[in-house]
Amino acid sequence: MKKLISVVLAGALALSLAACGSTPASTPASAPASEGAGTSASEPSSAAAESKQYIFSVDDLVGKNIGVQLGTTGDIYAQDVEGANVQQFNKFNDAVLALKQGKVDAVIIDNEPGKVFVEQNDDIMMLDEDFAVEDYAIALDKGSELTAQFNEAIAAIQENGTLQAILDKYINGVEGAEGYVTPEGTEYPNGTLTMATNAYFPPYEYYEGQDIVGIDAEFAKAICDYLGYELVIEDMEFASIIPAINSGKADFGAAGMTVTEERLLNVDFTDSYCTGIQSVLVLK
Repeated sequence: MKKLISVVLAGALALSLAACGSTPASTPASAPASEGAGTSASEPSSAAAESKQYIFSVDDLVGKNIGVQLGTTGDIYAQDVEGANVQQFNKFNDAVLALKQGKVDAVIIDNEPGKVFVEQNDDIMMLDEDFAVEDYAIALDKGSELTAQFNEAIAAIQENGTLQAILDKYINGVEGAEGYVTPEGTEYPNGTLTMATNAYFPPYEYYEGQDIVGIDAEFAKAICDYLGYELVIEDMEFASIIPAINSGKADFGAAGMTVTEERLLNVDFTDSYCTGIQSVLVLK
């Protein structure tokens, strides 16, 4: 029925699930308020109240209305749930709002962003059972010479403790953890690199004021600093990231992206830098 997929990358970095699975230290705004007529975000519809009691595990997703973010692996996995009506949204915020309004029965979402929404909305919860386990990596254009350079930088950044410092700041909640800060005197003789992302995926990327921050933002900054490039971050719909790389509008993509066979037809991926989990959100 359900399709439980574990993506295993050769040479993946030694990061445990626990390292990417505790409460994030920083959170963005919660799902936006409802617009127009309909059930309010704080008062789920009677339809939601009737359906929520039947979802205790991922097996209970059979025949349900499932919300996903368009183009994500959650979107891919949901298509394989027997009898499910999959509703695609451009942002996870919108999928969570639809859950709160009773328009969907569940949302398949990456574990860490899911925790943020649970923390900010006392009427939703996350199932204890994982839907899928996967590895995150950075996407680059097919045959790009940057792939080998990025892998070199990733190895160095892991070895010198920078990646762990970033995870300590955003996921592990280590008091006083500063993450990555560009060293004084850093120069960029090689120009700029543009990173495509979808900045509604806390704690990997999200807005603080006008700035895009998070694990991927700091990790990409550390990589670019190491390689002598100045980083530029472009926010876009998740489904637009790979086309942006292929068209040359972006040099690479980082948005908690999972390596899949389908994506490998269009882009190359670096070594993995973190392990992620697909989880399920439902109403309490």
